[in-house]
Amino acid sequence: MITARVIGLVLGYLFGLFPTGRLVGKAYQTDLRKEGSGNTGMTNSIRVLGWKAGVIVFFGDCLKAVAAMVIIWLLYRNTFPEAVKMLELYAGIGAVLGHNYPFYAKFKGGKGIACSVGIVFASDWRMVPICAVLFFLAVAPTGFMSLGSLAILSGFFVQTIVFGQMGFLKVGADFLIELYVVTGILTGLAFFQHRENIKRLVTGTENKFRPKKSEEKDAGRK
Repeated sequence: MITARVIGLVLGYLFGLFPTGRLVGKAYQTDLRKEGSGNTGMTNSIRVLGWKAGVIVFFGDCLKAVAAMVIIWLLYRNTFPEAVKMLELYAGIGAVLGHNYPFYAKFKGGKGIACSVGIVFASDWRMVPICAVLFFLAVAPTGFMSLGSLAILSGFFVQTIVFGQMGFLKVGADFLIELYVVTGILTGLAFFQHRENIKRLVTGTENKFRPKKSEEKDAGRK
């Protein structure tokens, strides 16, 4: 079982290395690492390149986690049926780690929120509506994407515990606590990656989300 956990983490990490944002930026003749916040994730992609590019980056990063989790499910659904949900989560967090800390970029990557959203989808679609509501309740009145991102992960953590205790996740009792711990680590990682944003939120200096229209970006390249 330890081997299965390691395989999940390693597989996820390898999937997480796929540089979605950098490739989309190249298509737009832009290095996202040198524009806006310098992040290659969805938020900066929308801010710098526009909505179309941002949506592509978002779904690309989501799929990195989803793909890794699906493969782990296929590998272990029959071998460890009561633990496969937990093993999927190891693959998911591995994808986030690969996205956040790619070895080829001196371990400097993104914040892993899109990957984490992929984990929510792959874990249990019933968690998605509440996470979506929390996101919009956080972002709509404030304009702070960072606050919405943290709301998603917090909602996922709480729902995982609730769903687990209610038996919805079909995880064996021996693996429930570990499932909660791994989910807590994923949530803690999101807060750690947003530590500077949290400081700015506290001091009232956080940047609000202001997407740049694609046509403006195109005009700037002419």
